[in-house]
Amino acid sequence: MMTVATPSEAPAPNSPQMGLGSALPPEELDRLTDDIVAALKTVYDPEIPADIYELGLIYRVDIDDERNVTVDMTLTAPGCPVAGEMPVWVENAVAAVAGVKDVKVNMVFDPPWDQSRMSDEARVALDMW
Repeated sequence: MMTVATPSEAPAPNSPQMGLGSALPPEELDRLTDDIVAALKTVYDPEIPADIYELGLIYRVDIDDERNVTVDMTLTAPGCPVAGEMPVWVENAVAAVAGVKDVKVNMVFDPPWDQSRMSDEARVALDMW
């Protein structure tokens, strides 16, 4: 299994953390990781002009040996008007990645999201320095 680091966890945004013992070749994990991150970056919170990956709304992405993907994500606020729709947007974006078998999106609120989870790219886009 491989876990993708989110911008707030990684020393450099978008750098993957590889799980040990995966049956998938490293170059395939790298390709899937890059393509999944690119897919996540196509999903935007409609109220904020930054993608959900750079906002730090993606807490975890796991790819298992069968190419099933599990995404743990959150929202900027539990009462977000697109709370019911955004997980479907994420599921559809990741499912469109070549080689991905199944996608499961889990909505989590622990830890709660805050602005410290945003990447520098999101901070620039939102003028939040």
